[in-house]
Amino acid sequence: MTVIRAATAGLALLLAAACTAPTAPRSETSSAAGTVCARPQGRLPAQTPTTIDIVEQAYFCILGNYYSGATMDARLLLTAGFIALTRELNLNGRDVSEATMPALTGDREADWTAFEAVYRKVTDQVPDLRDKLAVVTLEAIVASLDDNHARWVHDVGGQPPGYHDGDGYGLGLEASVNGPQVNGNPGAALPPLFVTTVAGGAAQAAGVRPGDIIESIDGSAPFIDGKPTPAIAALYPRYPEADPVELQLLRQSTGRRWSVTLKPGVYERDLAALQGVTSKLPEDGIAYVRVRGFTPDAADRVFKAISRLRTGRTLTGVVLDLRGNGGGSAPEAIRLVSAFVHGKVTAYLCTVDAKCEALRTDDTVELIDLPLAVLTDRSCASACEHFSSAVKDLGIGHMVGTRTAGAISGPSEPFQLSNNTMLAFPTRHHLGPNRETFDRIGVPPDHHVPLTPKDAAAGRDPALAKALTLLEK
Repeated sequence: MTVIRAATAGLALLLAAACTAPTAPRSETSSAAGTVCARPQGRLPAQTPTTIDIVEQAYFCILGNYYSGATMDARLLLTAGFIALTRELNLNGRDVSEATMPALTGDREADWTAFEAVYRKVTDQVPDLRDKLAVVTLEAIVASLDDNHARWVHDVGGQPPGYHDGDGYGLGLEASVNGPQVNGNPGAALPPLFVTTVAGGAAQAAGVRPGDIIESIDGSAPFIDGKPTPAIAALYPRYPEADPVELQLLRQSTGRRWSVTLKPGVYERDLAALQGVTSKLPEDGIAYVRVRGFTPDAADRVFKAISRLRTGRTLTGVVLDLRGNGGGSAPEAIRLVSAFVHGKVTAYLCTVDAKCEALRTDDTVELIDLPLAVLTDRSCASACEHFSSAVKDLGIGHMVGTRTAGAISGPSEPFQLSNNTMLAFPTRHHLGPNRETFDRIGVPPDHHVPLTPKDAAAGRDPALAKALTLLEK
């Protein structure tokens, strides 16, 4: 999708200069989306094939419901879809002369009619590719929104053989740059690329250790001129992807360089990694609580953890570790903020014409009344950033670590299509308590304390050490 996004962005100025301004969206009651672009009710039935009619439903569903759907230039959606269509034809060696982008005027219905007519002429000549072409076209239309909370959920694969609840799948490692950073927020990825965690599987069996620097992936450099390459995504295969991955590694402590080939597979994960909330006392009087995700009960689990640590002793501070927290429930993030401050706005959800709803603290939550430090990194996203931005703007704690992911465009809402696949995207845009945008920017820490390969190799946690120092003052 990165190729499609780049091409679409390059066409934006050409379309704007050459064509008239887009018309307003047609009403949902007169569109294909009127009867199928609805909130899903219960478990979705089995999926049926994606067709051009499904693409049409998605197109008008986006225009009628997406955060900026009323004002966006819909020609960009169709252009992205057509780029993907022709690219797939080329990849299959089946290009046809009729595959020429129709002229678009900015009239959303007329443009769709022109697009569909050409699309049907093309696919009639390659009927064996019809299903695949519909899929890549719709994927590209959604990707052209360039929104980290927009996706099309389809063809959800089953579980790999031998999988049990709680198992992991992949190479068995985590690195300093993750897949979403490369695809959606490349500015968050900084060299060098190194192993931060070995969870099991092939990486553990091959003797890979935290701190090992990954110099190449399948013969490709992970960074070129300081910028991440698509090669990094190979570190994070998803079932049924099973191609072996060759890594060239450097262990700084010994100077050893060697290659390992890791095959993706199922591996058993440590029980602690499966717990959403864990806690301990790293220093007498300071509670450390790690929150791996904002599950529907995350806030209560944090409160219980702090209460247990408080039993029989006097606490002087709390460290909340949100590193690696990919988000989840915004209401849980609000409840957690509410344990440290009352009577405040934690965020705003705004329409494209700047009509905003204030999200306020839940003042029924009992205040913890302890100094707070929050650990963040580039994998703290979505609801995690909702919490972090509130801490930052409201001044209720120290932010330590590195900037958050910048993946908080707005809460994603689901819409069902008639083939039982699902679109999900924000209908409103997220702003911080001071009405600033954190999407694509992230929440900066008060104290920038990155993890280095040497820290990872030695098992040191400089961000936690800094947070403990701040709370001891």
